[in-house]
Amino acid sequence: MTANAKRVRRSEKLDLRLTSSAKRSLQAAAELQHKSLTEFVLDSALTSAEAILAEQRSIKLNAEQWKVFQKALDAPPRYHERLERLLREPSVFD
Repeated sequence: MTANAKRVRRSEKLDLRLTSSAKRSLQAAAELQHKSLTEFVLDSALTSAEAILAEQRSIKLNAEQWKVFQKALDAPPRYHERLERLLREPSVFD
């Protein structure tokens, strides 16, 4: 949990068995991030879970929405004068 995260009462418990070396690794990583072991494991697990769930999300379009979407993809790009000027100017990396 980050310092800015809203504090919520935790009422659920999750037990797990692990090797002593796995626990030492988790504790070392938690210390490096200045977190308790619980905070570190929970944050890491939730980050991983969110990434996995995000991969499964999809956008569903009906036939008409699909046509509109394809039309937008096939349309030529709009001209943006400021973008054109920006791309012509030398970069700080040049």
